[in-house]
Amino acid sequence: MGTKGTAGAKGPAGTGSGISRRSVLIGGAVTAAGTAALARDQLKRAWWRLPGVEKPRTPGAVDYARAQWTAASEANWRRADRPDDYGIDRVVIHVTQGSFSSAVRVFQDPGHGAAAHYVVRKDGHVTQMIRELDVAFHAGNRSYNERSVGIEHEGFVDRPQGFTPAMYAASARLTAAICGRYGIPVDREHIIGHVEVPGTDHTDPGRHWDWNRYMKLVRAASTA
Repeated sequence: MGTKGTAGAKGPAGTGSGISRRSVLIGGAVTAAGTAALARDQLKRAWWRLPGVEKPRTPGAVDYARAQWTAASEANWRRADRPDDYGIDRVVIHVTQGSFSSAVRVFQDPGHGAAAHYVVRKDGHVTQMIRELDVAFHAGNRSYNERSVGIEHEGFVDRPQGFTPAMYAASARLTAAICGRYGIPVDREHIIGHVEVPGTDHTDPGRHWDWNRYMKLVRAASTA
């Protein structure tokens, strides 16, 4: 059964629809206000795209308090305004296939074409090279680049001894902080290896990366 209209109210041609002119005006005003709010929100998200406009940056600022800033080449990432323009719902774990210093060096090379947001050294030192609000070219998949934060780890996929306790602990604290910042669930669907990115030809972090140990550390850091 339908609901009754207001007693005595008449719609067009006396149909008795119960919709008054006042209701129509109020509804129109609400719709207009909603449309204006949506337009403002869209403008807020896209303002940095306008010619000559650049989101303010503080030189040397980091998103993770324990990190040290070393800038990657601007050719290896894309300026953005995440999570306003692209939601962040993934952390991608990488292994450098080399030393910490070589990873930093290639990420500073404009000809390399790739870089991650963070690099974690064997002793647990964390360097941030790209702001989290920007899109790093690290996953080999545009959609995943736009939606994720990439963390590189010093070492080689076939040398498990290189994945030290200090590295695991430092990386877990970093990942926990990223997940907390963006409301990312602490699970293997949202914390993934580079090898799990659709379309990738990479195998890192490899079979020697101890996911059970790592996720336990991330969960502990998330609840600390």
